[in-house]
Amino acid sequence: MDIYGFYKGEVFDAYEFMGAHITPNGTVFRTYAPNASKVSVVGDFSGWEDIPMNSVADGNFYELIVPEAKEGQRYKYRIYDRQGRFIDHCDPYGFGMEVRPGTCSVIRELRGFCFSDKEWMDKRTDGRDKPMNIYEVHLGSWKRKAPVLPDDEKPADQLSGEEIIAAEGWYDYAELGSMLADYCVEYGYNYIELMPVGEHPCDESWGYQSTGFFSPTSRYGTAKQLMQLVDTCHKKGIGVLIDLVPVHFAVDHYALTEYDGTRLYEFPDDEAGYNEWGSRNFMHSKGEVRSFIQSAADYWLTVYHFDGLRMDAIRNMIYWHGDEHRGENRSAIQFLKDMNCGLKARHPSAIIAAEDSSSYPKVAAPVFDGGLGFDYKWDLGWMHDTLEYFQSAPMYRTRDYHKLTFSMLYFYNERFILPLSHDEVVHGKATIAQKMNGQYPEKFPQARAMYMYMIAHPGKKLNFMGNEIAQLREWDEKREQDWDMLKYPLHDSFREYIKKLNGIYLKYNALHYDYDPTNFMWEDCSSADRCVYAIRRKSADGDILAVLNFSDWFQPDYSVTVGSGYDVELLLDSDNQLYSGNTPDGGTVWDHSGDHLDMDIPPYSGRMYLLKKRNTEA
Repeated sequence: MDIYGFYKGEVFDAYEFMGAHITPNGTVFRTYAPNASKVSVVGDFSGWEDIPMNSVADGNFYELIVPEAKEGQRYKYRIYDRQGRFIDHCDPYGFGMEVRPGTCSVIRELRGFCFSDKEWMDKRTDGRDKPMNIYEVHLGSWKRKAPVLPDDEKPADQLSGEEIIAAEGWYDYAELGSMLADYCVEYGYNYIELMPVGEHPCDESWGYQSTGFFSPTSRYGTAKQLMQLVDTCHKKGIGVLIDLVPVHFAVDHYALTEYDGTRLYEFPDDEAGYNEWGSRNFMHSKGEVRSFIQSAADYWLTVYHFDGLRMDAIRNMIYWHGDEHRGENRSAIQFLKDMNCGLKARHPSAIIAAEDSSSYPKVAAPVFDGGLGFDYKWDLGWMHDTLEYFQSAPMYRTRDYHKLTFSMLYFYNERFILPLSHDEVVHGKATIAQKMNGQYPEKFPQARAMYMYMIAHPGKKLNFMGNEIAQLREWDEKREQDWDMLKYPLHDSFREYIKKLNGIYLKYNALHYDYDPTNFMWEDCSSADRCVYAIRRKSADGDILAVLNFSDWFQPDYSVTVGSGYDVELLLDSDNQLYSGNTPDGGTVWDHSGDHLDMDIPPYSGRMYLLKKRNTEA
């Protein structure tokens, strides 16, 4: 590792030097603790007795080769402060940790797994002009096994990691990879986004309060099993993204907090050092912190072949505490630019997306063009406006009509992803299907029509697990999804509808050229009195037209201009009885005469048509 570059914040491969590395002569341990008076390593291999480490390089790094240290053994660094007091810390660059509530790092061999995804990696792109339909997943609550409970007489603090995993019913990474890949192929998703997989002590944090930025959580197995998950998905044509948290870290004192007896990774003062989530903010002006975070980003892309990163809470890096009134955090902004440039130079086809709720300009623009260097930005404004519209009673939708057109006034300022994520189905917010106005039977047709609007709207798509079956229970990280709901016709037909809709999205090019202004037009955004919209997406091999009625009443004699010389094919009617609607399968009626398409539209419904230009050459 370039020590000078490490201090300047220019290193992306610190994990190749730091951490615990297995060699023919034993395991080499290295850590960075510039303000410690001394450092020892303790572990299974030493009977948890101190083995003093040697200061190396400029004296701020500590190193030791332990011949007895083997794969799978636990360890910590015993770090003594200037007063001679010590705290045992897990390894900031450790490649594994034990199952919670244990807090030790675990020696893991990263070499030896043979990826079989060369064809995928060679052809991989950032997806700009291709479909991107992302299925967001929390691995521990997607599906679970039947729990195997431990002996009642055994105290909870004496349970082994294997017993905890069995009691929780967690599948391992390899099992999840096989199931998820097949599921996404069936349901029409071509990307999976995993909520943070770095180690974290508390299930309720969902991984966003991390203690192991280089350690795949042991809840679901080992590093090599996670590699297998990615490899399996690639072989099935599914890309895999992960959440990365570059803003903050957990407060637990066995981890990064006051690592060498001082605030090494965090701010020296509490005002800047703590955030709204109660965790510690990274101090992005420090070179060693920048090298740490960007090395973690590179690590997941390089070692595990992940296809991209979704970076959490970017607003809190752009502005101090995420508050525009406090001003811009110039150091963090420059760090984002430098990190994104470095990642794209190393991984040109990887996707870097920002979860950002600010109106800061050019988040998803190249750094050379004055941007932050992200490929995509989550469109949280679209999400809020859309869900608020469908939560409102139908009588107010004429008033709120342009909540659904407003997004296109700013859409081309960024490259947006349209998210219906985990944040929208927790903490009393209700699930996506629940948010639809009205009683139980009325929610389903509205949700079907809303998802057609989402697919027709420009922007890549993201949907959280459970939304595709119209789950009505808010997400709980301790329980698997309510798969038994599929025995009820409304839910079973809803998932069939989502499959069909997603299949249309993946198939037709007109729905993929999101960031070309000539690809989109409103065929009708002036029927506020009827709450009807018509969206057209254009391509050389055929246009897609979506006609949407979001009112609660039947709309007779609706006419929309499509132009002359087109053949019209119905692709999907959300009111089809196949999907628990009221229109018999094959019974959707429309009239195409001249340059108009005329129809009667049932309440809470949408239709999607393919418009193909006739070949006039004879």
